[in-house]
Amino acid sequence: MLGMIILVTAIAGVGGTGLGGVIAALFRRDSSRLVSLLLAFAGGIMTGVVCFDMIESALNPEGSSEPVSVFFVMFGVMLGYVVIWLLNLWIDSKTNHEIEHIDENHPKTADDLDELIHSDHYARHEQVSEDGGPASAYQLFIAGVVMACAIALHNMPEGMVIGASYASDTAAGIAGGMGVVMAVVIGLHNIPEGMAVAVPLITGGMKRGKAILITALSGAPTIIGAVIGFALGTLSPFWLSLSLSFASGAMLYVVFGELLPEAILMWRSKMPALASVIGILIGLMIIYI
Repeated sequence: MLGMIILVTAIAGVGGTGLGGVIAALFRRDSSRLVSLLLAFAGGIMTGVVCFDMIESALNPEGSSEPVSVFFVMFGVMLGYVVIWLLNLWIDSKTNHEIEHIDENHPKTADDLDELIHSDHYARHEQVSEDGGPASAYQLFIAGVVMACAIALHNMPEGMVIGASYASDTAAGIAGGMGVVMAVVIGLHNIPEGMAVAVPLITGGMKRGKAILITALSGAPTIIGAVIGFALGTLSPFWLSLSLSFASGAMLYVVFGELLPEAILMWRSKMPALASVIGILIGLMIIYI
C-alpha cells in the first residue's frame, strides 16, 4: 500500500506543481478569478475534511479501545499549526532579505498575493537590479530558484496530511477514505504555486522544458511528508492520533494563512467566500455519503 500512496502523492505534489509549470509555460498568464475560486474551494474542502473527519479520527484513532484526550489532540493541532507558521516565518525572512536592496521600505508581512507565493522576487528583480538598471536574466533565474525552494519546504507537511489520512483508515484502500480526497485537493492547491515558480525561471532564460521539470520537482518533498505521515500513523493509536492532529493543524494554517488570503487578494469579491462554503459542504458530503 505504501507504494501506491507514494504514487498518489507524487501525482498530487509533483503533478500539481508541474501542471502549474505547464500552464505558465504555455500561457504565461493565469485567470485570477478562476484561480481564486479554485483556491477558495480547495480551502473549503480542506476545512470540512479537517473538522469533520481528521480531528474526529484523531480523537478516536483506529485500533484504540478508548478515546484520546481532547487536550492531547488540541496540543497536536497547535503543534502542527505553529511548526508550519514558524517555517513560513523563516521562509519570509529569507525571501525578504533577498530583495531588501531594492526597497528599504519593503513590507515585512505578506500583505499581497505576490508575497504570499514568494513571487515578489521576480516582480522586484524584473523592475530593478542592484545598480538601478533592469534586472538581468540571472537575477530572474535566482528569483525563481528561491521560490522553488520555498514551495518545496511548504510541500512536506502537506504530504504528511495525505499519509496520515491514509493511515487513519487503511481498510478503505488506496482509492477510498480521506487520503485520496486530500491528495486531489492538495494537487489543485499546488497548481497556482507551480505557476509562480515557472514564470520567473522561463523569463530568466531557462528552456521551458527544464523550467517545468524544476517546477515539478519542487513538489517532490510532498512524497517524503506522505511517507512520514503514514509511517507514524501506523505505529500505534497514539502516533496515529498525533499524526492526524499535527496534519490537521498544518492544514488549518495552509487554509487560513495561505489559501483563503490568496483567494481574496486575487479577487476582491464575495465569490471566494461562497466557493469556500460550497467546498466545506462538499467535504461534508464526501465524508458522510
